[in-house]
Amino acid sequence: MQLWNQTRGRVMAEKLKIADSFWSRLKGLLGTKELPSGEALLIRPCNNIHMFGMKYSIDVVFADAANQVLKTVAHLTPGKIASCRGAAYVVEMPCGTLQNTGTEPGDLIEMKDA
Repeated sequence: MQLWNQTRGRVMAEKLKIADSFWSRLKGLLGTKELPSGEALLIRPCNNIHMFGMKYSIDVVFADAANQVLKTVAHLTPGKIASCRGAAYVVEMPCGTLQNTGTEPGDLIEMKDA
């Protein structure tokens, strides 16, 4: 599955993984050494994340149920917390993705089968 920024016409992730079970949401990216370029993890339902135990920074998008970006966090570092009231899900991406795609609050994003 791919993640697209519909507003900007840009691919945000060529390979989107979905974490929607208790265990997959709990694990998230913990235990990984890096998030390869072009990959992302969508966690739902979710409106807050933590970076405890992480070994690398990520870019984060919080979106509502209508797929509108509510908040972005560039370069969230290990040990930090981020949250967004009203978010239905979170997308965790490699650092630089937000800048490279121009993604910002108000944009519409969508998931597409690859």
